[in-house]
Amino acid sequence: MHATIGDRLHVHGNAVGRADRIGEILEVRGPDGAPPYVVRFDDGHTGLIFPGPDAEVEAASAGLPGHAGAPVPGGRRQGW
Repeated sequence: MHATIGDRLHVHGNAVGRADRIGEILEVRGPDGAPPYVVRFDDGHTGLIFPGPDAEVEAASAGLPGHAGAPVPGGRRQGW
């Protein structure tokens, strides 16, 4: 797993009825973008996180038009 400051950490709910948690990565404490990460979740909680297999990093620039995999006008995605 590799992250940079500003990326989003998406932790998928791993039990029925358990909601996903999404937060912004504020600090990367491991070498070369590796965990652990300091994350501020959307509910306001901040903590040092060692992500498990139910988590993924979403690049901060993924939502910008023209970025590979980002939505672009016309409903197509670039980079596919």
